[in-house]
Amino acid sequence: MATIAVIKTGGKQYKVKEGEVIKIEKLDQDVGSKIDFEVLLVADTQSGEAQVGTPEVKGAKVEAEIVEQGRDPKIKVVKFKPKTRYKRTYGHRQPYTKVKILKITA
Repeated sequence: MATIAVIKTGGKQYKVKEGEVIKIEKLDQDVGSKIDFEVLLVADTQSGEAQVGTPEVKGAKVEAEIVEQGRDPKIKVVKFKPKTRYKRTYGHRQPYTKVKILKITA
């Protein structure tokens, strides 16, 4: 049975399958620890049946394991105002967490 789910974390929603590794907003957990997510939708891809939550699906659970904590490559941000000799440059590295989806239960 191929099951997919829509989870919510970090103010965003992600479509996940079992065994998939996804990059999400940073979580304050250690590498190797297990976490559970809010499940908004669970669907079976073969039969086409879906359970939609209001806002969460009751009894559904997505278990995941933290694989890596890291930061994205640096991006440069430039603020510029013409004709006033104003220019500011700074960099930003977004922190992230990679998680592996272990099990989806409906």
